[in-house]
Amino acid sequence: MPAPAKTSDAAILVAARRILEAHGLGALTMQAVADAVGVRPPSLYKRFEGREALLAALESDTLARLGAMLGEAALGRAPLAALEAQAHAFRRFARENPHAYAQIYAPEATRGVEVDAARRDAVAPALEALAALVGAGRALAAARTLTAYLHGFVSIENAGLFRLGGDVDEAFRAGIELILRGIETGDA
Repeated sequence: MPAPAKTSDAAILVAARRILEAHGLGALTMQAVADAVGVRPPSLYKRFEGREALLAALESDTLARLGAMLGEAALGRAPLAALEAQAHAFRRFARENPHAYAQIYAPEATRGVEVDAARRDAVAPALEALAALVGAGRALAAARTLTAYLHGFVSIENAGLFRLGGDVDEAFRAGIELILRGIETGDA
């Protein structure tokens, strides 16, 4: 009878996510993850070919969690209200998971069939709401406009660079209102 597994892919991803959020991407090594789940590093290689495979799985998992938040935020809402709720969910996700968020938007973000599919799935709720608002032909361009605003705002916020005073939450709400109004009317 084979020995029972001492860990699972899910447990490994939970440990990797904790390390990532606590110490950043540089601290995410196979040794650190193995230590966190209580196995030796060779055991991890039975589940993930190496660090790059683990990072791809972690990125896919992060995208799935973000997509679930966006989908949940849109439930039962009209397209414009869904998009506003999704914008707030996106910001909350980025604030609660700054290192995971940075990983999915890094220039060296993982490429590959699985991660690309996870990326498409994550944005599907927003694309659906945008298509209902502006039509399928304009949805992708509108998504890029909205994403550029959201990513810029939360990246500056996560870096602690809003230092000129004022209410940052109000600035975010006002920005979302302006961007969505522009998308809706075709001015963005």
